[in-house]
Order: sequence, then C-alpha cells, then structure tokens
Amino acid sequence: MKKTIIYSLFAVCIAAFTLTSCEDAFGDFLDKQPSNELTEEEVFSDWEMMVKFHYDTYNFLRHGASRIKDSWLDSATDLAETSYSAGGVRTTFNIGNYYGSAGEAELTGTWEHYYRAIRKCNMIITRIESVPKEPSLSDTQYKQDKLNYTSEARFLRAYFYWELFLRYGAIPIVTEVLDPDGDLLSNYINRPTAKEYVVDFILKELKECEAGLLVYDEAWDSSQAGRIGQPMARALYSRIMLYMASPRFSAESGITWQQAADAAKSFIDDYGANFSLFSTTDADGNALGVEAYTNALLRTAYSGNNKEVIFYRNDVVIRWDAIKNDTPVGEGGNGGLCPSQNLVDMYDMADGSSPFAQYDKTGAPVYTNNTPAINTASGYDEAKPWTNRDPRLAATVLCNGVKWGNGTINVVLGQRDNPIGNTNATPTGYYVRKYIPETILSAEHSQSAYRLWTIMRYAEILLNYAEALNEAQGPGTEVYNMLDKIRHRAGISGKIADRSDLTSSKDNMRNFIHKERTVELAFEEHRAWDVRRWNVAVEALSRPIYGVNVSADGTITRKVAQSRVFENKMYLYPIPEGEVWKTGIENNPGW
Repeated sequence: MKKTIIYSLFAVCIAAFTLTSCEDAFGDFLDKQPSNELTEEEVFSDWEMMVKFHYDTYNFLRHGASRIKDSWLDSATDLAETSYSAGGVRTTFNIGNYYGSAGEAELTGTWEHYYRAIRKCNMIITRIESVPKEPSLSDTQYKQDKLNYTSEARFLRAYFYWELFLRYGAIPIVTEVLDPDGDLLSNYINRPTAKEYVVDFILKELKECEAGLLVYDEAWDSSQAGRIGQPMARALYSRIMLYMASPRFSAESGITWQQAADAAKSFIDDYGANFSLFSTTDADGNALGVEAYTNALLRTAYSGNNKEVIFYRNDVVIRWDAIKNDTPVGEGGNGGLCPSQNLVDMYDMADGSSPFAQYDKTGAPVYTNNTPAINTASGYDEAKPWTNRDPRLAATVLCNGVKWGNGTINVVLGQRDNPIGNTNATPTGYYVRKYIPETILSAEHSQSAYRLWTIMRYAEILLNYAEALNEAQGPGTEVYNMLDKIRHRAGISGKIADRSDLTSSKDNMRNFIHKERTVELAFEEHRAWDVRRWNVAVEALSRPIYGVNVSADGTITRKVAQSRVFENKMYLYPIPEGEVWKTGIENNPGW
C-alpha cells in the first residue's frame, strides 16, 4: 500500500465515501460532520468521535450498480454485456486485459480499498479500550457498546478479507495498525495457505464475533438500520463454508459438503423465524412472482416489510440519475447492463420443466453451433422464446414487446430501443429490469425509490443448503423443498420431486442447482465467484455472449453478440503492480 493511503489524518478515512454521507447510509443513529482535520490521537481520545470513526467504516461496503466505470461485475460474466464501448469490463475483463485502467475500481482499486478499511477496523479493535467513557453512558452501556463496536469491526474486517480472497487468493493478514511512516506491507510478504487465511482466521473471527453483535431485534430496528447484527455473521459463515467445500477449495480447506450443509441449516434453525422469502399473492392466493421477486431486492428491511434481506449496504433513496446509465435508450437512458441470451436460456418454463434437453456444470444449456437442443415436451417455442417462462425472467430482463416505464420495449433495428447510430443501444437485444425501480420513471423521471445493495438474502441460504446437501447426500426431499420454496415464490407451478430427470442423478441435480442459483441471484455479484469455486470458470466465461435480433415482422434470430477471453490465470486477479514492485510479494500464477 502507498504511504498516501494509510496515515493518521481522519480526513483520509472518510474521503473514501463516494456514495453517500454517513447519515444517508445508516440513518439517525449517526451524527454527521466529524472533523476532517482531527488526528488519530484526537479521534481516540473522544468517545463520540471514535464512534463516528467506526461508523464511517461501513461505507467501505461497496455498491455493485455501475461500480466498474459504469459497468457491473456481472457483465464480466456470461450473464450480460455492457453497451458502453468504453465500459470498465468491456475493455478489461471481456478481452483479458486485467491491467486495463478502465477497470481500476475493481481490478486494482480493490486491494487499496479493502486494506484501508481493514486498517480502520484494526484501529477500533486495538484502541477502543483506551478511549475515555462518554460521561452520559452508564458503565453497563459503555461495556456493551465496546463489545458491539469491537464485534462489528471484527465482522467487517473478516468480510473485507473475504472480498480480497475472492479476487487475489490468500494474501497477508494484518491485524495490527501499521505505521503510516513505516514500510507498511514490506513485512507482510509471506502468503498464508487458503486454510490459514479462511478457515483459521476468517471463519474463526465470524464465529467468535457473532455473540457480541447486536441481536436481531436491535439490528433490525429502523433506528439502527444498516448496522451489523448476529444473523449477518452466521449468514456470511454459511456462504464461506459453502465456498470452502466447493471443488476449487475443498482439498486445501478440509471443509466437507456436510459441514457446509450444517452451516446453512444452523442459520435456518437459529434465525429462520426472523427471515422468509418475500412473497406477494393475489386474491386467490396465487404467487405474484414478478412483483415478489422484484420487491425482494427493492423493498428495505426496515420500512418495506422485507424479511428476506439479511446483509446489505444501506443507501439513501435514489433518483433518475442513479439508474439512467442502465435504462433502455428509448426511455432516455444509456443502455448499460444488457442481459445475454445465455442468461435467458437458463430460465425454466412456468410449469417448472426445462426448455432445453441438456445442461452442463456451469448451469447453462449445452450449446451446439451456438444453439441449445430443445426439449420439445416442455412446449418451448424458439419463435416465442419469452412465452410461458419462469416469472423471474420477466422480473430480471426486459424483452422486446414488454411495457416498461413510459413505453414498450422495441429492439427492432431503427426503432425506439435500437435506433440507428446510438452506440449505447443494446448489443444483445435485451435490457435489464432487476434492481431498476420502475417507479422512478413516472412523472417525467422525477420520482425516487430505495435501491439498497443486498449482499446476502434468505434465498441464498436456502440455495446454500440445497447445494451442499445434494453434494453430501444426493437428491432428497430436503433438497427439493429448499428449491421449491424459491421457485414457488417466483410463481413456478411444478415440483422438483416430479422431475425424474433431476431426482435420478446427483450430477443432474448439481447442474440444475447451479442453474437455479444463477437465475435467482443474477446481477447480485454471485456468478463470477460461483463459476470459479465450481472450477468451471474457463467453460463459462470464455463462452461467446449470445443475443438476439428481432426483425420488423417479429422474427427472432440468435446471434453471437460478443466473444470473450478467459484463461486459467484469470481465476485470480493480478496483485497490483505497485505492490509487487514495492514489497516483492509473490504475484498470482500467470501474472
């Protein structure tokens, strides 16, 4: 890390907050306006200033929407393509240019970003005991607050280290506050094993800090919105256990699929009463899949009766300027995140049957000459590919002919959403709906809405359990029940137990679960890491990006929208060159 990154002025620690102010992000429990001229010693000699300093750390939780120079991480996967010719992933990830400046926020900035955050956590953990008690606090409250803040700092540090691990692998673990005038990471060049880094440190931290975090009733009170609570630690533990049991990590971690299943089940048993899938039904009790699935992401945990969200970045309400870059050009937007035909092909039919004959370990159908073989029994019609499909497709992707905002999506060349000469028009024939609040588009784009970035939600816990249990024990009733809950909430009518093509084989069920996880969690920054932990990233991410052309008479034809590059070395990012040159730390293989 550069010396300009880690030093004692409090101003540096709050300068990273590019998205919101503290009060906007975390509600009334924060007082704004900490001095930007206070030194470290001044901050830790005053209880209130220390608390503000700690809350500032929450802003290092990143928002995924358009984070990588106006593009999304999922447009670096097979799920989408960004329409911007200079978009961050388009000129970096998609062509194998992992040193490209356009992807700096993700490819090089992540290292600096999270080590800064980790230093703040280390400061709280190591210095909180020396901070004088605020006179208005009782001894009991002072003791409880110290426990809560220390536990929150330990959780956040574990989460930041996990995010670094996903990108760079096991790298130096720093638990002391480094001297900004010293050599910083020069004494931290020996890289631990994955077990030492994840199992012995991150998972241990999550276990130990959980009891000291706010209990559910406190953390989910609107006055504390955004603070870390006990369920978040258990949920993150479940995710990491699943990853460590996966093919890429299991040999080194020693974590089994059964242990991963037990971790997910422990969340369901201990915290499941407080969480559920967001559900909306009509007067007859039928699931309104599009509405329910949409609200699971857009309604908040504290004002929208959303019991699905577990761990999230709590942001201020947004307006047109926040969604313009990812809104169809016919609506006045800039196109942005454009879903692929690859993603569209992963959705089942509304009755729960598969539209295609065969799927691989990436969760995608098997393509021959850029086209998957159709399962004729499903009723899928290539001439009407969006008809009678899983309602999550309509909740995620804007297809031609769909009413949206102030018009109807029309991607015919030369028409509303595919005008000749507009370089931001969709390259795939689709636009994104998920995570884009349609309410903002009313009254000439003058409305506002919440769009908090969800890091973990209850659907993921159910998917974690289903995947791990299938791997540990094979297809069975509990696996089917977890998947049915998610699919029935979406409005799918069929039951997994009735799918003999799945229930007869662990391998077939595995491929199905990979597909199901992909469509349920699309555009929530899971796909890039899932295909890596499954050891199928080359297959998934070097595959062409498919799209469609729609002719004036409504004829739909498939096309290759973009070719992609992904090699084995890209399982990990390169460590930023400056860090390698300065410290001599070993870079990742192939870089």
